[in-house]
Amino acid sequence: MTNEIEPAVHFDRMNKVVEELLKGNSASQIATLTGFSRKEVLEYVDEWKSVVHNDSNIRDRAREAISGADQHYAMLIKEAWKTVEDADTQGQLNVKSGALKLIADIETKRIAMLQSVGVLENTQIASQIAETERKQEVLVGILKEVTASCPKCKMDVAKRLSQITGIVESVVIEDADVV
Repeated sequence: MTNEIEPAVHFDRMNKVVEELLKGNSASQIATLTGFSRKEVLEYVDEWKSVVHNDSNIRDRAREAISGADQHYAMLIKEAWKTVEDADTQGQLNVKSGALKLIADIETKRIAMLQSVGVLENTQIASQIAETERKQEVLVGILKEVTASCPKCKMDVAKRLSQITGIVESVVIEDADVV
């Protein structure tokens, strides 16, 4: 009977690891969350990848799980864009700025998840990174444009953007009293 239980426990442990992997957690994070050693986590991930590649039923289930996680990320991004639109119409620049950062963070996590399970090939990863960088440039442009008429907002956004991009954003201060 121990022989029957042992494989079940082993696969339960592997499923816990894979579940966290699909959430985008790193091996160290998974180890902390599950109580397994980092080495065990890496072994479970490698074994899972091997099993997935060799079993068509598991491959199908894995595709469904990855697809579900990807759809979940897409839903979160869609909701975050709604928040951006609402904040924009209500003039809530801080909320808009936070929502735009959230979108970038979700996209990064989504790409990391797809990369970690081997869904994205190197060429796809490169194009995804390029697209994310393009979106970041667009978001920075939007934030600069939206805050152009509010000197305080402009300073706050410039500070926050420099934290995200690592580039000190220049701010032109216009003095309305100068003739």
